[in-house]
Amino acid sequence: MVFADLFFLYFFLPVCLIFYFMTRNLHIRNAVLIVFSLVFYAWGEPVWVSLLIISSVIDYINGLVIDKFRGRPLAKLAVIWSLIANLGLLVTFKYSGFIMENVNALCKTSFPVPKISLPIGISFYTFQTISYTIDCYRNKVKTQKNFFKFLMYVSLFPQLVAGPIVRYSTIGEEIENRRTTVQDLSEGISRIILGIGKKVLIANAMSGVVTSLFGESSNDFSPVATVSVSGAWLGAAAVALWYYFDFSGYSDIAIGLGRIFGFHFDENFNYPFICTSITDFWRRWHISLGSWFRDYVYIPMGGNRCSKARNFFNIMVVWGLTGFWHGASWNFVLWGLYFGVFLLIEKYIGKERINACPRVISHIYTKIIIAAGFALLHIDRTASVWEYFRALVGANSNPLTDHLTKTVFTSNIYILAIAVLFSMPVVPKLKEILMKQKGSAVLAQSTGVICNLGILALSSIMLVNNTNNPFLYFRF
Repeated sequence: MVFADLFFLYFFLPVCLIFYFMTRNLHIRNAVLIVFSLVFYAWGEPVWVSLLIISSVIDYINGLVIDKFRGRPLAKLAVIWSLIANLGLLVTFKYSGFIMENVNALCKTSFPVPKISLPIGISFYTFQTISYTIDCYRNKVKTQKNFFKFLMYVSLFPQLVAGPIVRYSTIGEEIENRRTTVQDLSEGISRIILGIGKKVLIANAMSGVVTSLFGESSNDFSPVATVSVSGAWLGAAAVALWYYFDFSGYSDIAIGLGRIFGFHFDENFNYPFICTSITDFWRRWHISLGSWFRDYVYIPMGGNRCSKARNFFNIMVVWGLTGFWHGASWNFVLWGLYFGVFLLIEKYIGKERINACPRVISHIYTKIIIAAGFALLHIDRTASVWEYFRALVGANSNPLTDHLTKTVFTSNIYILAIAVLFSMPVVPKLKEILMKQKGSAVLAQSTGVICNLGILALSSIMLVNNTNNPFLYFRF
């Protein structure tokens, strides 16, 4: 089941809310969330619910062991077992095929390549349960003694299948004690509608631009090799905008749903395209993943405390893993290492020198690097990656522009302009302007209601004939 679906919006969610708000008993409310979360997850892949529950049982027990044997070897053993079990599941279901393909290629062997379908959300909930176990060991969170409360944390449907990666420390207290205020309801509904609009009205349109220029399939080699220079850059920018509106739209819906149920998830995106450096970009993009790798990989490896050479190694390892987390393919690893290199360059140039650079130059530099890099998420074949970078500089003897690029650009100029405009903090600025007017509260509320109704109505119309509308990060 997906959020951008009429069945979810007009049946599943309303029924869930009715059962949830029928009582004020928090135990019953938690039970409602568990049942609906498991139904939500099982809707498309019922067999993988068992894997979700197994993962939950493993780290629930690990938490209890850590709490009982704190400061003793068994507590450390529980952390090690959590890492082995969770990463073992992740490697088995997500990376086993990739590993065997590369073993066969390197060793000239012919071992059978496993064909295992990827359980939706496994990259997210395994990272969540790992963070819980480690935080228990570090004594940063209280151990959850009730299995069903822990299962609710892991399976909570607003963020289950595509994040953000919600740490137990963020909502642990709210699992035990929470309430939904009128402000929570209002802001939650607005956030859900904003996310639906991002996905249905903008992200889906950007996917059409990318398909027109780079081909229907990310494995399709020929369009990437033959596209014009301007077409390659337009496609690259469209990929970056597509991923931003698709994933930030999902995060908005997840955060909005959380608010309705009384949970306050951390922000996952903070207008990343207004950045003036690649370092700043990654403080604003997929914040929950970046902070996870920082706290559970980079800092334990030594972080900034080690030598320059070791720090260089740490950063490249973290960004190689960040790319690999996104998918079992070399293009994802290259994507992570690509940004890792620029982060290293900025690190050794120094923040002061970067800040001294004219902001216009900083904006141009970052947008070129971001656009060129994000197309790697769409281009799966390694050979196509090389051809893509050649196309960006015209090294394929491809023309500066062509009829296809002109047609795609003119046909989508309005949606491209809207995407660029709303990738910036336009909405907060408009709210600020409205609040300065006479009768500002009423004006802001009425304007917000009208805009929300318009976005919801238009999105619903667009979804009528759209039977398959998955979010991009479902495959990660």
